[in-house]
Amino acid sequence: MTRLKAAIVALAAVLCLGAAAADPVERLSDPAKEAQARSLFRQIRCLVCQNESIDDSEAPLAGDLRRIVREQIAAGRSESEVKAFLTDRYGEFVLFRPRFSLGNAVLWLTPFAIVGVGGIAMVLFRRRGPETETPLSDVEEEQLRRLAQSPAPALVPPQGDRSNGADPLI
Repeated sequence: MTRLKAAIVALAAVLCLGAAAADPVERLSDPAKEAQARSLFRQIRCLVCQNESIDDSEAPLAGDLRRIVREQIAAGRSESEVKAFLTDRYGEFVLFRPRFSLGNAVLWLTPFAIVGVGGIAMVLFRRRGPETETPLSDVEEEQLRRLAQSPAPALVPPQGDRSNGADPLI
């Protein structure tokens, strides 16, 4: 009985692997070009999933992008030409590693600039030193002395008219 269970599990595993594999019709006939296409698949972001490459994604758009990449590779285009084609069509976001540009530099450098400005502001405020307090006038000192000598008031909440059973605070 255990051999039958093992055979069923093995058959199910083989069927699952076969279902997960790409359709052989989609693959390029030249193994070198297919390897180049598969390498590009891992560098291109699925625009639906956004955290997966088109190699890992099962989204229909990822399948379309894989087909486009294979068509471009079959047409003899280089990796950089395929990336340029995709970025022209979908923008820099389609690449996991976008090219360096002024727009990208601003995005990457802004957090460092904010931290730097904050650090400079902290240094400048520390250099200023503590602010000096003005001494109390004679009138203010007398008021403070009277307040310190007077008894503390009782902290009892106000008692409303409860003759009709209503709470006056509501």
